Amino acid sequence: MERINTKAMGFALGLCFTLLYLAGVFIVHTVPRPAAVAFFNSIIHGIDVSSIMRWEMPWWEMVIGVLQIFIIGWLFGSAVAILYNWTVVPRGEKRA
Repeated sequence: MERINTKAMGFALGLCFTLLYLAGVFIVHTVPRPAAVAFFNSIIHGIDVSSIMRWEMPWWEMVIGVLQIFIIGWLFGSAVAILYNWTVVPRGEKRA
């Protein structure tokens, strides 16, 4: 089995999390409020998000959110790669 590059996995997952975050921002800013609420309610199994959704958000808060979600994704992806590499058995070796 091959080992996973920790930095590459972290970057890939951080980028994926960032794209999901930006997709959520795009949905909130482009569709009518009831449609956005229905969409996010369906994603989280019917929990009503209408009381916690923010419709007015300064651009700088969105930039901070993008950076934070990228860092969280990078840390999570790196942790997955580290745990995988820790448990993978190199070729030709047998686990005791």
